[in-house]
Amino acid sequence: MKQISRIPILAPRPRDGHKGTFGKVLIVGGSVGFSGAPILAAKAALRSGSGLVRIAVPKSIQPTAASLDPCYTTLGLPEDSLGRIDASAAALLSRIKDEHDVICFGPGAGTGAGTREVLLHLLADSDTRLVIDADGLNVLASAGDWSAKTKASMILTPHPGEFARLWKGLFREPIPSERVEQAVRMARRIGGTVVLKGAGTVVAGSEQFYVNTTGNPGMATAGSGDVLSGIITALAGQGLADFEAAVLGVYIHGLAGDLAAQDKGEISITAMDLIDYLPTAFQHFLQRQAR
Repeated sequence: MKQISRIPILAPRPRDGHKGTFGKVLIVGGSVGFSGAPILAAKAALRSGSGLVRIAVPKSIQPTAASLDPCYTTLGLPEDSLGRIDASAAALLSRIKDEHDVICFGPGAGTGAGTREVLLHLLADSDTRLVIDADGLNVLASAGDWSAKTKASMILTPHPGEFARLWKGLFREPIPSERVEQAVRMARRIGGTVVLKGAGTVVAGSEQFYVNTTGNPGMATAGSGDVLSGIITALAGQGLADFEAAVLGVYIHGLAGDLAAQDKGEISITAMDLIDYLPTAFQHFLQRQAR
């Protein structure tokens, strides 16, 4: 198992590029009372370079999502009686998924049966790239050995609580005490990339891992994880491999938090601050790489 320290970089943007060149991403999530999460992910994806961002949310909250930023497009999904994604949304997403390079699934989606069925449907498709966060992870935790039927390429972004629930669903042994071992074993089990969030976020693939060095306690605020999933999704859509997109994503996310803390202090940081500081974070990173 190899530890890497080099942060991946994006290729220079071609002068004749267009919005399709820089990745078309789809954010699937939201539910009644939780419209903010997919919006944060979408705004972060835009600030991280995506050429086109679409949000797919239950139809009753589509007007809210559409009104909060004119730079992404929206799609209304069938919903259940509680305003969560209905299982029938799987057919609609199947028809449009190939229009997108990467799908981020889970922010604000709730843990209904429809959310689980739609996600399992996407996971069974070998042509799909997924970043799974928040309630996407929570529904997988109760879905048995879902990894055995998975064909999609995937990045999971759990915090420690979500990770513990995932582990319980897939393993019949206690979680190791060491975070790197936890993430690596999960990555090998699912055949994908794992981003184990927290102080010193660990990114793990089957053969390599990275321990992040940016970030601060002020980032422990609601919506911070949604921002991270949007960043990683955008970077994957721009051509980085899953592991590379995750490494650069957690680094830039933490750097934006550090820049926000310098100006506002750790106590006052919000998820929107992280998005606002993404342009400066990318500028600082590119300047360092050029030295």
